[in-house]
Amino acid sequence: MRFTRSVLAGAALAALSVGATTALAAPASAAADATPQEACGSGYKTVNSAPVGSLGTVYLTYNSSNGKNCVATIRNNPGTAVDMSAWVFVPDTEEQDEDYGRYTSYAGPTYVYGKGHCVDWGGNIGNVYVQVYGSNCATLKEHRVTFTR
Repeated sequence: MRFTRSVLAGAALAALSVGATTALAAPASAAADATPQEACGSGYKTVNSAPVGSLGTVYLTYNSSNGKNCVATIRNNPGTAVDMSAWVFVPDTEEQDEDYGRYTSYAGPTYVYGKGHCVDWGGNIGNVYVQVYGSNCATLKEHRVTFTR
């Protein structure tokens, strides 16, 4: 839960620091048909996903050639920049990566080395947040949380 609090605090800080005066473009592609592979790069395959209400989806991808996981949060309907995030955390190694800002299409990509490890990941679009804990751990059951702030 320590990481959850830091993620939410980071999102709040990013929203305050960006304010209403600056709208940042999405990193990489801002195309309406953005895919997790476009956000994360070639070689990344979707291994899990979680809906962000009706606003979009957070994708967890994996590249077997380098052992890295990537997370991207992609909107269903790109448009005016809104607060968005994508984050990934490996509890065993405490490696993490996160991206917060105001984006028109997607947040991310965020990368960690995850081969052989469970990962926690999530993101938000506007005021809808998704967090997935203990994901991709073979037989262990993951825990998903979706909430509105």
